[in-house]
Amino acid sequence: MASNDLTPKEIVLELDKYIIGQNDAKRAVAIALRNRWRRQNVSPELMDEIAPKNIIMIGPTGVGKTEIARRLAKIDHSPFLKIEASKFTEVGYVGRDVESMIRDLVELSVNRVKQEEKENVIARAREISEERILDVLLPPRPLERTAMEGTSEHADSAVYETMDQQASTRDKLRRLLREGRLDERFVELEVAESHGQMPMIEIFSSSGVEDMGLNIKEMLGNLFPQKKKLRRMKVPEAMEIIVQEEAQRLVDLDKVTKNAIERVEQSGIIFLDEIDKIVGGESSHGPDVSREGVQRDLLPIVEGSTVNTKYGMVRTDHILFIAAGAFSSTKPSDLIPEMQGRFPIRVELDSLGREEFVRILTEPDNALVRQYIEMMATESVKIVFTPDAVAEISEMAALVNERTENIGARRLYTVMETLLDEISFEAPDMKGKEVIIDAGYVRDKLNDIIEDEDLTRYIL
Repeated sequence: MASNDLTPKEIVLELDKYIIGQNDAKRAVAIALRNRWRRQNVSPELMDEIAPKNIIMIGPTGVGKTEIARRLAKIDHSPFLKIEASKFTEVGYVGRDVESMIRDLVELSVNRVKQEEKENVIARAREISEERILDVLLPPRPLERTAMEGTSEHADSAVYETMDQQASTRDKLRRLLREGRLDERFVELEVAESHGQMPMIEIFSSSGVEDMGLNIKEMLGNLFPQKKKLRRMKVPEAMEIIVQEEAQRLVDLDKVTKNAIERVEQSGIIFLDEIDKIVGGESSHGPDVSREGVQRDLLPIVEGSTVNTKYGMVRTDHILFIAAGAFSSTKPSDLIPEMQGRFPIRVELDSLGREEFVRILTEPDNALVRQYIEMMATESVKIVFTPDAVAEISEMAALVNERTENIGARRLYTVMETLLDEISFEAPDMKGKEVIIDAGYVRDKLNDIIEDEDLTRYIL
């Protein structure tokens, strides 16, 4: 894995490329990631005893909680799932089956490993695809008939001569195919006919609605043999279809499943957002009971249990859980004691202001200013943001956050979209033009909205 060679300092430097500030949170997740590598290098008898140090991130919306978890998973190439804890309280006493998040994580992991395996065999699949296309373009001749036409003493030589001719013709076709000179030729190819969408069947059971629905659908799909039909298409399209078919055949699904489950168990990350929404207050009745019920349902998963999925049994003992919430009206100590004990690390994220917004707009590899410059460049329109324009945008975003709901860096998206609305619309007709966006331009576009508090609430 990529994280094997990364120290906590290097992990923080990687996160710095995309996330401004929040150093405490970055340090905490960097240590958690490095601890995985440490655990895998201790003695085997101690390895299973070391539990992951789960983290609670405390901070308002839009300060980077989700982004830190997502980027961490990318650094480690770990199976990653983001889920809102409040989802489990939506229907009835307790909403969705909490084990469904493990099934979802396994599904994501299987799909990723399958894709990686397909990339490993794609070269071989292309070779097979080339041979199959050549068979369509140049069907093998019945050599026996050629042999029968000659006299008995000349039969063998006739067969060998025909085979040489076929090989020569096939080599010429192969060369033309690789040079792309057969791309406009049509071929007929037998392809699998899709049955369309299977009817959805829901069965309520202990193994969960989602899992049973998938199993029923697969079972019904296997009852009917897959039909095939002839389709006429150009050579490149036929090649691509055959490559995908052959790659699917070459992938060892048992190996994929085994690797996917191992990844989930050893390096899976689940980001539990809005965990403060399942924290009850002083009341002991009504919705608070449901929230505490969700915590108690989540507890076995976080503590470590075995979940039944359609790919087999999955242990959750070493999955890293990163929880996050604003905790504006509650606090982490309001969680049930057992849950508190399973999240030993608490980090508080700072609110973002004008200075942070300036850095967010310009410093990260995916900086918002850079995104808009590159998008408009696709229309041959050059946009130049002056430093005072970036400062003015940041000032206005911070001001709107103070006046209305504080949504952190997400406010920059609404401000930037409103600012560039006209350019985005007119861009196809502005090819070759240069637009300089300075502080005056920003004030001209946004001042009326900023000054009218009612408009600010609805537009920004």
